[in-house]
Amino acid sequence: IKTNLCKWCDHSSPVCEDNVCMSNCSLTSYCTLAEEVCVAIWKKDNVSVSVRTLCYNPQDMLENIMLANYSSKECLMAPQHSEDGLLFICGCIGDHECNDRLIFDKGLKSKDVIPVVVISLVPPLLVAVIATMAFYLYRTRQPGKKPKDWGPRRTHYQSLDPAEGQVNGSNYRGKLPSLSDGVNSEISSTCANNLNHNTEQLPIQLEALVGKGRFAEVWRARLSHNEGGQYETVAVKIFPAVEYSSWCNERAIFSDANLKHENIVQFLTAEERGGTAAAPQRQYWLIMAYYNMGNLQDFLTGHIFTWTELCSLAGSVARGLAHLHSDTTPCGTPKVPIAHRDLKSSNIVLKNHSECALCDFGLALQLDLSLTVDDFANSGQVGTARYMAPEVLESRVNLEDLESFKQIDIYSMALVLWEMVSRCDVIGEVKSYEPPFSSKVCEQPCIDSMRDLVLRDRGRPDIPASWTAHPGMQLVCATITECWDHDPEARLTAHCVVERFNTLKLRVRGRKLQRAPLLLKCFPKNVYHT
Repeated sequence: IKTNLCKWCDHSSPVCEDNVCMSNCSLTSYCTLAEEVCVAIWKKDNVSVSVRTLCYNPQDMLENIMLANYSSKECLMAPQHSEDGLLFICGCIGDHECNDRLIFDKGLKSKDVIPVVVISLVPPLLVAVIATMAFYLYRTRQPGKKPKDWGPRRTHYQSLDPAEGQVNGSNYRGKLPSLSDGVNSEISSTCANNLNHNTEQLPIQLEALVGKGRFAEVWRARLSHNEGGQYETVAVKIFPAVEYSSWCNERAIFSDANLKHENIVQFLTAEERGGTAAAPQRQYWLIMAYYNMGNLQDFLTGHIFTWTELCSLAGSVARGLAHLHSDTTPCGTPKVPIAHRDLKSSNIVLKNHSECALCDFGLALQLDLSLTVDDFANSGQVGTARYMAPEVLESRVNLEDLESFKQIDIYSMALVLWEMVSRCDVIGEVKSYEPPFSSKVCEQPCIDSMRDLVLRDRGRPDIPASWTAHPGMQLVCATITECWDHDPEARLTAHCVVERFNTLKLRVRGRKLQRAPLLLKCFPKNVYHT
């Protein structure tokens, strides 16, 4: 279901020039329902001017007002009766973030506003002076009384694991949930995929650069809970201004609440930073769970898997990809399938010794059935050359079949599984970690060299005979071979790969393998043992 992407802040201070105001809201969110439109409410009282932006169903009352005009792509402000000052409201639909630019019929004349503001400030100033004098007299007459201990300031996000709801006397009941405590912090199922709808930015302190890619840097950071020094460790992915489109794409992927899964990196919020006198450089942040075991490629360099660890970790990679590709959640809720398009071992993080999570969705593509071939026209040759499928290297992706994008991911996953198998202790001699094709191409191969190797020579990483001596590894190697098949349609689906690893896990636990009639197509007869 396609929904509108709107600015969404409870309160922001607009920037106005002539008859146009910009909301100055740094946060956006997709509307929950297709019938919801983008709305902006402009208010001016005796003290200030503010704007509220949101998604809203025009069939419902808003501020005791029914939206009159909401079919335009522009947010045309209409005056409304209000006893608390000036009130304008507008609705729009069609363009992303159309409620950011607010258009008035007549300019907002500053010369008309200033006298009203000055006159209106006199009564509150008098009240403030009188209150200050009264408080001073009260305090000087009671010199022996100790000031009250107010305790820590309340935060605007919620801790997941406070002791019986309290931490140092501070009650966490805010709007944004935070990551759970612990070294391997992870957002719970109730708070993943939230967007920060508050104008106040999260209290985050960057600590160390832990990764750098083509589009962004990843930092380990502290997310403060309160003034008492309590914090949680998070990962912050920082995009420079020139990579705004990449940030927008990944934020749009994360904004789908149905993306939430144990094998997808957990997401907290997105923020725009900088663009001020103090910090003129504009940055775009994605704030996620931090896993201190790092990415899979780095882990493979220094660790050797046991057979049990291999089955668990490889199975979790397949489950994460199967969830991306699926058109339903595990609960049966419809969702839009997603193609990752840059799956590789450095884009997978380790949560622990038995579970991985997919990350880095900067090139991901939502496979919406309502989109046409023209919408996918520029979606062919993307990704990392070493992990590109033959049809990508050849620029012959079938854009008319959305399954083609999933089949590209399957090829990439096969190379990741090969990397994992090459570092498992049951294959015999375990050599130092090497990425796929390392003996045939340079460290950073170009598309041309990979095209010659994969297309012309039909090259694939070697699977020595010693690897298949282990009975379970025979099935894993057969799975890898089928997943990197030259013919995209001959490759397994991610769900079939999940079923194979589920079967291997049963075998590890000592249970006899039996063929499931509905899943026979997922198992090759020559390696299936009853």
